[in-house]
Formats: sequence, structure tokens, C-alpha cells
Amino acid sequence: MRLHIIGICGTIMGSLGVLAKQLGHTVTGQDQDVYPPMSTQLEAQGLTLIPGYEIKDLEACQPDLIIIGNVASRGWPIVEHILNRNLPYISGAQWLYEAILKNRHTLAVSGTHGKTTTTTMLTTILRHSGLATGYFIGGVPQALPASADLGHTHFVLEADEYDTAFFDKRAKLVHYHPRTLIINNLEYDHADIYPDVASIQRQFHHLVRTIPGEGRIIVPAQDPGVAGALALGCWTPTVTFGLGGAWTARKIKDDGSAFAVYLQGQKVGEIVWGMLGDHNVNNALAALAAAEHVGIAPAQGCAALTGFQGVKRRLEVRGVVNNITVYDDFAHHPTAIRTTLEGLRHRLPHSRIIAVLEPRSASMKMGAFKDSLAASFGVADHVVLYQSPEVKWDLSHLTTQLGSRAQCLTSIPAVIAAIVQQAQAGDQVVLMSNGGFGGIYAALLEALAAQP
Repeated sequence: MRLHIIGICGTIMGSLGVLAKQLGHTVTGQDQDVYPPMSTQLEAQGLTLIPGYEIKDLEACQPDLIIIGNVASRGWPIVEHILNRNLPYISGAQWLYEAILKNRHTLAVSGTHGKTTTTTMLTTILRHSGLATGYFIGGVPQALPASADLGHTHFVLEADEYDTAFFDKRAKLVHYHPRTLIINNLEYDHADIYPDVASIQRQFHHLVRTIPGEGRIIVPAQDPGVAGALALGCWTPTVTFGLGGAWTARKIKDDGSAFAVYLQGQKVGEIVWGMLGDHNVNNALAALAAAEHVGIAPAQGCAALTGFQGVKRRLEVRGVVNNITVYDDFAHHPTAIRTTLEGLRHRLPHSRIIAVLEPRSASMKMGAFKDSLAASFGVADHVVLYQSPEVKWDLSHLTTQLGSRAQCLTSIPAVIAAIVQQAQAGDQVVLMSNGGFGGIYAALLEALAAQP
């Protein structure tokens, strides 16, 4: 079958493309924003990427079925063409369930933060334990061959709460019908489609309604957002993790790079890895609990995560120039920004941290977090904010709160110049965006290298 994907370079749609290719389909796709690491991965997997959304390019591919991502909207010429010509189309979430998930024991990882990393952890545990597990990850793992793989037995997937498509406004996670479910956390996000946290909790409630009574739901012991969702109704046994939960951790190192794991108060293993932060410790506990549901002993799970390498664009080192380390991080929510920077601070207590933010998500661009964002930079020594034309609120509002350690700039060259002026040997520069950040990564490294 010839499959064509609208929005193929999105983290979810790109992984769908990989799976479709493995099923033997011919896969093509179109996208406006084509940039690494997803574009690189897709090209390596033999998928055809076409920049832009020209109707002629769609027609040239002669698809048997079109998978439409939620980037596409009514009024787009290509969408109107599909509808007017009565071309067969489907959402990515529905295709995934019908093509793969309905015949598998599905383990789904959901929540506002940590989905991609936790999904990768859980996949690593199951594969290390000998299960030929399939997986679907909304990012590019460091130590797996691709962001998705069919496997043969269980299937692990990242289940996000964003809406499905222009013709299906339910959350994607409602489609997957898992038997094992992780809800990592639940906070307000996606201001472009959800008016408040209660509306997000309602979508999670719809998901909970699909989990069988013989399944398992893994949740944090202390998270009011998750508790509110479960209070709407739950018919499946729950297992808790984190402070006060059944699964807990005791840090051996303050930065979270080494810790002991406890189940019901009994030590079951230790993990030593390159990951940072309390949030990743909790991600590991959730993954271990989910793996235990399919028969993986806790000690075996801990062994699998020792040395875990994480996911690209999660505090990924892009280069070290003149003893200045430059990181690429996907953080795009105040909580994620705070936990990422705090983890780095615990690891390098004496280094200066320069945090650089491109508000790229819909919530960020709309100003949904403008009153809470400044506090997330608490441990940063200097903050550089990029006021792109797409951001609909004045970021200089934050410089008033952050004082002299923050500056707001309106061009990528100006951002680079500011970093170069600020950076000193030993500094940690963290570039935070869930988009391409105007290609800043290579340009910044070149500019730093050019300094005497």
C-alpha cells in the first residue's frame, strides 16, 4: 500500500512513518518544517520527504491512504483537495491502533512531562529482558535504532493528550486501549485546545475508561492533577510511585545520577546512569512499575537502566567549545524548564548556567505561562529570551521579574551574540525549544569557536 503522511516530520507522525515502512508500505510525506533529528532519521529509514504542502506533490505520490496529522486544518488547500476529491484519509492515532495495537498487549506512557524519556526507559527494560517488544516513541532515542519498531510481542508507546486531527478533536491517547498505563503527571498545557486543567483531566478520564479491570495504572503518589482525573472514575488497580508511593527511590548522588530503588520499603536494586534530576528518577520508577506488570523483576529492570543513554534533545550535548558546553533541550513548559536546570545545577554546582529559551509551543506563544515562567529559571545565572514574531506577548515582562540576569532579544543573530558575550570557560549553555530554534545550534558553536 502507498501511504502518504501530512505533517510527517512531527515527532508522532515521523514514528508512524517508520512503522508503516516496516510493515512493507511505500511511505511518502509532506511537511513545512523539515529539520533534524527527525528528518535525518526518516531519510535514513528510506522515507521520501517533500517540503511544503503542494497539491501537485500529493497527487504525484498517488497514495492509497492519507494519514493526516493534527498540524493540518480546514481551509488548507491540500486538506480541501483531499475532502473535495473524496480521497481516503485517517488519523495517525486511529491508523496505529488498527494496524498494530489491537492485537498486542499495549503499554502506554502518558502525562504532561517525561513521556518520551519514560517510553524509552520502558522499551529498554523490556528489550533488555529478552522480550521482542515493539515501540513507538515521540523522539529519537540515543541507543535504539529508530524512534519506532514493530517488534513481535508487547508494544510500548508514547500516548500524548493533544487532539487527534481536524476531524477528530479527542485526545490521541483515547484511541490506544492499553492494558498497562503510566500517567507520569498532569498539569495545564496545550492552551490552544484546552481552556483549563479540568478539560485535560476529562480526556485522561476517557482513557482510564478503556483500561481493563485486569490491567494496571501506574500513577504518582502525590500529584493533584492525576488524582483529579482518577476521581472521575477508575475501574483498574493502581500502583503508585514517588514520595509516599509503593515504588520509591533514595538518591546516592544529589543530581540523580545514582539511586537505590525500593518496592514496598524493600530495596530491589540500584541504578547508575548519565541521566540527571529528580524527574528522571521518577520516570525510572514508573517504567520499572510498568515492566513489573508484564513479568520483569525489579532487579532486572534496574540492571537494564544502568547506563541508560536517554533521548536526543533531552539535555543533549551538542558541542564543547573553549570549555563551554552547549546543550539542546526540548523543555517547553515551566515545570520541565525548572527540573532540567535544577538537575544540571545538582551535577555542576559550581558552573554558571546560561538558559536560552525559544517559546515555541502553542501554550508558550499564547502566553499561558507568562506569570509562572520566570520562577522556572531560578537556578540559572543568566537567561536569554528569544522574542520571535510568532510570540504574541511581550517577553520583556520576564526581564522585569528576573532583573539584570535576563535579556530579551528579537533575532537569532542577536541571541547568538549575547551568548558569546556572556559565556566564559566552564559555562553550561542550555538551548531550550521544542522546535528548530532557527538553526541556532551549529551557528552558536561556530561563533564560540571564533572567539580568541
